[in-house]
Amino acid sequence: MSWLVRLIVVVLLALGAPAWAALDPGLVAQLGDEDSEVKIEAIRKLVATEDPRAIEVLRALGDESLARVDGGKRAVIVAGGRMVDAATGESLGAAPASPDTVVINNRIRGELAAALAALRLGSADRAARLAAARELQGSANEDALPIIQRASAREADAEIRAILELAGASLAIRSSDAGERLKAARALGTSTDPQVRQLLATMLTRQKDGSFAEPDEGVRTAARISLDAINHRLQRTEMALALFSGVSLGSILLLAALGLAITYGLMGIINMAHGEFLMIGAYATYVVQGLFRSHLPGAFDWYVVAALPVAFLVTAAIGMVLERSVLRWLYGRPLETLLTTWGISLLLIQASRTIFGAQNVEVENPSWLSGGIALDGGYVLPFNRMVIVGFALVVLAGVWLMINRTRLGLFVRGVTQNRAMASCTGVPTHRVDMLTFGLGSGVAGLGGVALSQIGNVGPDLGQGYIVDSFMVVVLGGVGQLAGTVIAALGLGSIAKFLEPWSGAVLAKIMVLVFIILFIQKRPQGLFALKGRSAEA
Repeated sequence: MSWLVRLIVVVLLALGAPAWAALDPGLVAQLGDEDSEVKIEAIRKLVATEDPRAIEVLRALGDESLARVDGGKRAVIVAGGRMVDAATGESLGAAPASPDTVVINNRIRGELAAALAALRLGSADRAARLAAARELQGSANEDALPIIQRASAREADAEIRAILELAGASLAIRSSDAGERLKAARALGTSTDPQVRQLLATMLTRQKDGSFAEPDEGVRTAARISLDAINHRLQRTEMALALFSGVSLGSILLLAALGLAITYGLMGIINMAHGEFLMIGAYATYVVQGLFRSHLPGAFDWYVVAALPVAFLVTAAIGMVLERSVLRWLYGRPLETLLTTWGISLLLIQASRTIFGAQNVEVENPSWLSGGIALDGGYVLPFNRMVIVGFALVVLAGVWLMINRTRLGLFVRGVTQNRAMASCTGVPTHRVDMLTFGLGSGVAGLGGVALSQIGNVGPDLGQGYIVDSFMVVVLGGVGQLAGTVIAALGLGSIAKFLEPWSGAVLAKIMVLVFIILFIQKRPQGLFALKGRSAEA
């Protein structure tokens, strides 16, 4: 009966490994060829088999655990000191000490990524299929087209099916059949992929001999219609993104200029050290980040929230000390105030270099500020920029409430309009000056927290915002918060709309020229200051 037992074992083994038997050993051995073209051809043929076991072979190639034996006639998978036949799965015993591993280059890695994605389209996991479909966008593996078409036909998920249809059309557009190319050109009109736009544009270009890259006129017409549709959609996306970028830049300018609007607009102090308060707020965020990383690593994502009061209190305290020790003696002397605060800015910059070093330091975004929202055409709305826009509005609302709904705000407005009369009614003007300057400095510190989330922090951080902040305050109207908001958002949007065709430097020059011309016609800015002090 022993022969019967052996027969049963053989049958069971045969039934248990049908997928491995389907792989051609010669085809698998081609993966070890020195020629990249031969490797690519073997990869594409393995994909065409749709054999799930081919995934293991291709992954072994990508992990460089695929090796050659028998003079390159057989491919084996080496793992854990053992090796198995890559085509049949047969165990071959212990692996040699130095196996002849198959080495691949970046081109082969790119081909492998597309091949593995095509093979994963049959996965039961929706997330795996969705990721595989996205990886196949832009693939040049024409052998994967039948697999994509079959996967698209059986796919029940509308999102995955739409991605597969576009991926299939991107491959079909290269077909030798004009009818297939025509259907593909029409289908690609719904895409927003920049690679698809480039592909359609290439079809419409003329070659050196005067002929078109696409010989069929009907296909060219369909490609032109699809290209126009894609360009129209992407232009709308680009306009929306430019508007968001302008609002984002305007929010940053608002945070930088809001404190200056208080110290310069309400107090009349030309504070050239205002940019350094932004820098101090950013460095305060860096210090809080280090403390959380060392002592509260589990709560690291919330270090930004903790940095807000720290930055405000630190910068406000420094501002009040500066006002009490230096600026209180310089009221009514604008030139001396300007020169003094400029010298203070140099001292603060050098102090930061001494404490933190001359090199920029990196402030890491927490996880909830990382990433963004994907838009058509590969564009992204970053979360950190979106949060900064909202944060600027919250800070603005807080400053407005303080100025218009608190006792301190009443005193500030009274001193701004008529200092002598406010003093006669018992308002402590010197204390109000100190608190107002501290408030403006603290708001600048909050702006520094926001700036730390969009770039590196360094001693010269504030120098890039001081001029823009003064432009915002002067354009909006001295002492007018509403004017500061409109000027910041307006200048930010104008600069972002000008940059694509004029460049960043020329755009800033054009904005400066506009402000100069505007101030010539309306010296009081967008909103004139009301009150007896303005009429004097």
